[in-house]
Amino acid sequence: MRLNEITFTDAKPVEGYGPGFFRIGGEVIEGGVLTGPASTGPWGGFEDVDALLALSGVVDVLFVGTGAEIAHIPASLREQLDSAGIGVEVMSSPSAARTYNVLLSEGRRVALAMLPV
Repeated sequence: MRLNEITFTDAKPVEGYGPGFFRIGGEVIEGGVLTGPASTGPWGGFEDVDALLALSGVVDVLFVGTGAEIAHIPASLREQLDSAGIGVEVMSSPSAARTYNVLLSEGRRVALAMLPV
């Protein structure tokens, strides 16, 4: 039997974070961040809905990191993501980063939007 490594995405794992920043793929991003199969870049927070809706059909689940502590996302945001067929898991940003990295390493179709700690 021949085994081949399959890569489903060019997404990069979260390498680190600190007060007000994230490091992903060797790049430091100040403030909120959105990363997934296609790219990594700044995220404007819960009001930046269009960037999240663009993930429809591209990812199966979006992890939303709400900062140092877990918090609810706005109900309207959750409804829009649900309507677009994007599964949403909300947790603290450190937990979201760890979970994203694990599922990314398994080749899963995931994205991550985080607010800084």
